[in-house]
Amino acid sequence: MRIGFIIGRIGGVDGVALETEKWIHVLRSMGHKVYILSGQFQERPMDPETETLVPEISFFSPESYWSQKKAFFYPETDPGELIEHLNLYSKVIYKKIIEWVRTHKIKLLVSENASALPSHLEMGLAINKAVHKLGLPTITHDHDFAWERGDRYKSPHEEINRFVEKVFPLIAPNAIHAVINTHAQQTLKEKFGRDAVNVPNVMDFSKPFGEKNKKNARLPEYLGYTKEDIFLYQITRIVRRKGIEVAIDLLHRLNDKKIKLIITGNYADDAGSAYYNDLNEQVHDLHLSDQVRFAYHLFHNKGLTPSNGDLMFSLSDAYAQATACTYFSTYEGFGNAFVEAVLSRTPIFVNNYEPVYMPDIGSKGFKTVMLHDNVLTDEAVREMANIIYDPALAAEIADYNYALGKKYFSYDTLREKLEELIEKALALV
Repeated sequence: MRIGFIIGRIGGVDGVALETEKWIHVLRSMGHKVYILSGQFQERPMDPETETLVPEISFFSPESYWSQKKAFFYPETDPGELIEHLNLYSKVIYKKIIEWVRTHKIKLLVSENASALPSHLEMGLAINKAVHKLGLPTITHDHDFAWERGDRYKSPHEEINRFVEKVFPLIAPNAIHAVINTHAQQTLKEKFGRDAVNVPNVMDFSKPFGEKNKKNARLPEYLGYTKEDIFLYQITRIVRRKGIEVAIDLLHRLNDKKIKLIITGNYADDAGSAYYNDLNEQVHDLHLSDQVRFAYHLFHNKGLTPSNGDLMFSLSDAYAQATACTYFSTYEGFGNAFVEAVLSRTPIFVNNYEPVYMPDIGSKGFKTVMLHDNVLTDEAVREMANIIYDPALAAEIADYNYALGKKYFSYDTLREKLEELIEKALALV
């Protein structure tokens, strides 16, 4: 079958793009012909036969940036110009979607979060119109929704709030929803009476990940440490909901100069660097400067080496060198970092983050040291220390978790879910 994906940005490291690539890989392995319509192809070459660039659907297009600013951040007194802009600019995108579908004879559409989160208003409206016009079976892959983002998508203009409520999420008789956690599945049913298929984020358990090699053996050297040191890794972005301050407190409580905390992500998404500054203050106050490294400059998702020849490490390299991973998030839509740790056979210390961890991951039986409300008890610290200092125990836990991860979060699981989604989508038309 000819399947067409619409996505604002593909490539790079954001969760939507990463999961989309996995869907595409599995669908192609199932024999489907997959086409991609995107506003940005990041850190990956374009295939002109199957991939189409439409700059208007980029999140960074001037028109989308302008409408986000006027709708949510710096609104005008009169929203009339904005409403007119949304209607006109969405028509441009709508026409390109229709042309793309007809040119490639697409028989099934997949909207990648563009019909769930109003981060590109015109694209969402254009897809809505195209889905109703074409009548094609459609899957909306809904990673997160406006109501999950606090006030980010609340406008002072009631007209815009009504627009968002009407367009996001897409409600159409020929569309079925795929969500990434049980909470979203339940919420869609309660708010809109819409059934959804819960499709967890997955990893490819058929390929090596997090394996030690000559390259990542040099990581301690590049961090200014030695191979005799013990490494805890925080493999996330630096944003407040990641609970990195708990990992720093854990380091302090362990009271061992040989234990180091490596934070691989950057603080680009941290508004005003406020949280990053708080973490630095904490490190300073606890006298942990020699034990904590903010090392985003060394890591790239794919380990690409820049033109200046500096060595870059991948996330797989980070996991390979980790004795354990810290993951004390307070909120996640799913939790890719958890599954990555499982895949790499790395023990993980986790907070019972809402609303996903126990319903969708923890209830599967994974062995972790789990905090509640990020309270770092003496007992939890002792359990973590036992794992850190006992390689045999760490390996036993890691192997057990790997087997569970392969059962619940592998490409085999994704294939089964995609088969179910396609069957249900085709039954709608």
